[in-house]
Amino acid sequence: MKEQYDVVIVGSGLGGLVSSIILAKEGYSVCVLEKNNQYGGNLQTFVRDKTIFDTGIHYIGGLSEGENLYKYFKYLGIIDHLNLKKMDEDGFDIITFEDDENEYPHAQGYDNFVKQLGNFFPDEKENIENYCDKVREICDSFPLYNLQADGQYDHEILSLNAKETIENFTTNDKLKAVLAGSNFLYAGIPDKSPFYVHALSVNSYIQSSWRCINGGSQITKQLLKQLKKHGGEFYKYKEVTKFNVEDNKVTSVEMKDGTHVSGSYFVSNIEPKTTLKMVGEEHFRKSFFSRIQSLEGVISAFSLYIVFKPETFKYINHNFYHFKKSTEIWTCYEYDEDSWPKAFMASMNASKKQEEWAEGMTFITYMNYDDVAPWVNTFNTTAEENDRGESYEQFKARKVEKFLHEIELKFPGIKDCIKSIHTSTPLSYRDYIGGTNGNMYGYVKDATNPMKTFIPSKTKLDNLYLTGQSINMHGVLGVTIGAVVTCSEIVGKDYLVNKIIEAAE
Repeated sequence: MKEQYDVVIVGSGLGGLVSSIILAKEGYSVCVLEKNNQYGGNLQTFVRDKTIFDTGIHYIGGLSEGENLYKYFKYLGIIDHLNLKKMDEDGFDIITFEDDENEYPHAQGYDNFVKQLGNFFPDEKENIENYCDKVREICDSFPLYNLQADGQYDHEILSLNAKETIENFTTNDKLKAVLAGSNFLYAGIPDKSPFYVHALSVNSYIQSSWRCINGGSQITKQLLKQLKKHGGEFYKYKEVTKFNVEDNKVTSVEMKDGTHVSGSYFVSNIEPKTTLKMVGEEHFRKSFFSRIQSLEGVISAFSLYIVFKPETFKYINHNFYHFKKSTEIWTCYEYDEDSWPKAFMASMNASKKQEEWAEGMTFITYMNYDDVAPWVNTFNTTAEENDRGESYEQFKARKVEKFLHEIELKFPGIKDCIKSIHTSTPLSYRDYIGGTNGNMYGYVKDATNPMKTFIPSKTKLDNLYLTGQSINMHGVLGVTIGAVVTCSEIVGKDYLVNKIIEAAE
């Protein structure tokens, strides 16, 4: 590692890696610092019993030729090297309820989306069409979502509530639940979640839905290849502990191992609350610092990673969003010991080797950080292995049993197919991904106060920028666009957007 670079990027999540390639392509010398053993943040995968599991990327939308993420990935130089499998056209997501044997599909392509749901709700076709029109209309008003440099979304769009907006399209309670059924994608909160978050989340999947064969870490691998190709450098086990500031500028970062590196620009891809503390409270306006520290993190999750015995469980080319009750679509995160889990998402890993049989399956449900409060002072990663203790293992075992009971009700016989079970809790998300309290998607966005959660990518310091899932939007597309916003501050927005459009052509 050299002593000085044009750009130092802290954290190698998707936002940091995309930013690093954009700036390296523009001729800047770039260095990415990662504290963990694995690059990629939420793109990380892990292997259990020779089976690959994703930590965060279970499927990706907008990757068909000409679609928005396709164009961004084309510019980054990675689209042609990804190993993808298209999900079921007639239902990439299936919404199900414990007291209803129907399986309600979210299909790819808007006409097909209307057609497939129309089979279950024949009298509601027009209402479903109106819903689709509204989703597209909202998405059209976000310039960078459509690779346009100009344009401004108005305050009115930001303050539309997701639950209310969806429910205004129909009086059919079941259809309301089905349309909102994938709100796990943004951890929907009834009185807060904005409709634009819903629209931006579901739209790209309706355009086209894909699984990464053998996991999302291939995206990291390809991004690192491109970074290297453009002269960028990256280092792991480099945990930044402090940003040094002089004359309203960051001069260098210090690392846990005692080394430090200087730069002309600094981009932080780590959690904004943590970033501000590492820079020092005195370098920001008091009101800004306390606003960021007071932001509410999105809820966390408890996940089961199941490895199947060979040739026992059929591969399923869609996801399930399953609920105990259709009336609880928006309140599954409100649970007690007895009612948990109220809902779950189920997703399969696509593998090159197998088409017919599944190797593994992931089940995710909500879990509050308070549930793991007794163990919050324990830390465990590959870089720093620690045991959280016997009581933690007992806690997980109890949760596994409860969760498996619900899963067996939805997939009768699945227990007999299991070779091994592995888990992650809010503490795993916190330690590996670095979010406050293990939050899944950054901070809660609130339609009643849209600007409260707005975090600009350019800070008050002359050369410090922020990127990642807490800035702009979460998700692969959201974070990629967020990195473009961040880099636009350095190289210019019109210039950068034109470059991306040219590359896509």
